[in-house]
Amino acid sequence: MTMIKAVIFDFIGTLTRLKGYSLEKSKLKLHRSLFEAGFNTEKEEFLEAYDRAYEKYRKVRYRKLVEVTDAIWIADALNGLGFETTPNDTRLKTAVSIFFEDYLNALELNPCSRRLLNRLSGKYRTGLISNFTYAPVIHAALERLDLHRFFNVVLVSQDVGWRKPNPKIFQEGLRRLRVTGEETLYVGDSPLEDIGGASAASMKTVFSPSQFYTLTDLLESHKTPDLIVKNICELSRIFRKIAENL
Repeated sequence: MTMIKAVIFDFIGTLTRLKGYSLEKSKLKLHRSLFEAGFNTEKEEFLEAYDRAYEKYRKVRYRKLVEVTDAIWIADALNGLGFETTPNDTRLKTAVSIFFEDYLNALELNPCSRRLLNRLSGKYRTGLISNFTYAPVIHAALERLDLHRFFNVVLVSQDVGWRKPNPKIFQEGLRRLRVTGEETLYVGDSPLEDIGGASAASMKTVFSPSQFYTLTDLLESHKTPDLIVKNICELSRIFRKIAENL
């Protein structure tokens, strides 16, 4: 039996949840920011162009398991409406930050997340691997929720280029933590991205259902975690016991 030396977590859904967030309101704020920056488009035509570009790059992201940041498909949408811009346009970067303001403010800790991280702190090497198109949101959330101090390594897909379940992002996490997959426990809520990806990297896995993924989703995925918990509170209560027996 290999001793567990490191624990890696997914972030959104696993340690945190979204409360009261509206994607449509964020899209409207995005349009307003771009309009005020000189991209004079009608709201409806912009939103339609945005949705088309988003879907185009969503297919790329999920097929190739690489990350594409928001500014790329926003630039694509605007260029399709007759403008000339690039993802490096500072106006687009500002608009992306405004787009994510409500999302960042809607993130809150799941019950017992801080308690669990406190228990692990100093006893295990700890990491976080998150799929997110705009990495500053994750880093800002860690600061706002006072979680950054608990992690030895934080990997966000937009920072490293790959997205879960691409094995490269898990391998990079293991490399930075200086552990093997067999020495690592991974906790997540996505059957495919978290459980499937971490298992393929030889990690022990724990599935914790969330507002995004249920036990039904896990069963339909045909992925088999080493442990299923009801929530992070249950994992916090039994962690020492399972770490010794996995």
